[in-house]
Amino acid sequence: MEHHFYFFVEILRALGYEDFAHEWEHILYSWFGMAVLVIGGYFLSKGIKMIPGKGQNILELVVDGLENFIVDITGPEGKVFLPFIATLFLYILVCNLIGLMPGFISPTANINTTVSLALCTFVMTHAIGIKCHGVKYIKHFLGPVLVLAPLMLIIELIGHFARVMSLSIRLFGNISGKEKVLGILFALAGLYLAPLPIMFLGILVSVLQAVVFTLLSVVYFAGAMEDAH
Repeated sequence: MEHHFYFFVEILRALGYEDFAHEWEHILYSWFGMAVLVIGGYFLSKGIKMIPGKGQNILELVVDGLENFIVDITGPEGKVFLPFIATLFLYILVCNLIGLMPGFISPTANINTTVSLALCTFVMTHAIGIKCHGVKYIKHFLGPVLVLAPLMLIIELIGHFARVMSLSIRLFGNISGKEKVLGILFALAGLYLAPLPIMFLGILVSVLQAVVFTLLSVVYFAGAMEDAH
């Protein structure tokens, strides 16, 4: 069976791990994305000064922008979500963008990656709800009319589990589509100018999908913090 050329896959194949490399290629590039974030964060934070340089200015702009983004939706108490949301946004963004480089693939073009990210948001949402309301969090699932509580419980549970499917399929579908279109254009036009417009569009899609995923996550967090009606 013919496989695409992926940089890390070829390295592992040369080392005798071909089956593992082709079976878990999205894991390899997930690790690469994490390495980029860890190493980049280390060097950017290491050089923090009172008079910021270019790298520190960019870092502060990203952090401040994400913090304001969260506070605008949840209020000042939402600042506690910044580490989770910032990690989620940057990880998805990096994973989306690395697929634009020749020999690389976006881990988010694999449904397993996007489902795992959606499950993180799902678990975090209900952890926030339980922390804010305790046992009373169950009221979010029962509705305002006691007689209809069993029916509302079923409907609410379906709706909450559907969030996992919605988050994961949206991200997977858009990034997978970007990967396939770029692959077709590179196959037809090689390394000429034909794929360039799609690559610019791919950058836009990558950023937009990272924003949409984190936006919905923050909205779910805000909903869990609100009192049940």
